[in-house]
Amino acid sequence: MTASETKALRGLYAITPDGIDKPLLLARVEAALRGGVKLVQYRDKKRKATQQAGIALDLRALCRRFDARLIVNDDVALARAVDADGVHLGGGDGDLAAARQALGPGKLLGASCYADFDLACTAVGAGVDYVAFGAAYPSPTKPLAVRSPLSLFGRCRDELGVPACAIGGVTLDNAANLIAAGTSLLAVITDLFEAPDITLRALAFQQLFEGERA
Repeated sequence: MTASETKALRGLYAITPDGIDKPLLLARVEAALRGGVKLVQYRDKKRKATQQAGIALDLRALCRRFDARLIVNDDVALARAVDADGVHLGGGDGDLAAARQALGPGKLLGASCYADFDLACTAVGAGVDYVAFGAAYPSPTKPLAVRSPLSLFGRCRDELGVPACAIGGVTLDNAANLIAAGTSLLAVITDLFEAPDITLRALAFQQLFEGERA
């Protein structure tokens, strides 16, 4: 991943919701892409691996129609099998250096670092392209997650030089605070995919970044 490509990691990061059927999932992701999303993570904790491959292939094709990138959550083998644009690993989901080597050049690697700056330092040393801190706010997806101080986002930007992603309880109402704190990516599930109009909600998130740049 080149420096310019890493710097382009900025904006809304759409994380797919669990528990909905494939046609509805694809329709919702397409709506988000129409709202300007350029980074989608396929996160699926309920389906078997054999089912995930077909969905991931369809998501990859959909993302490419909109010049967006598809990241696979927790599964390097699946990411490679469907030629996804990268993978995101949690703390117990595999060795980051091994994942970096397996993915090869030009693919994105992200890591969950929770509320641990030292873990982020280690992840950057292993070759990740971005790190995620959270929960930034109370999260409906992971209600017991430890809260992450907003100061970590600025430290990541200033000391590590890689984009920081905020995850956990991110909404349109608190997004501006996160961007001001130094967040480059806003990982959102509920506040995006349960919005009355997904496309308009995605546009609203993206406009916060446009306003910050202006």
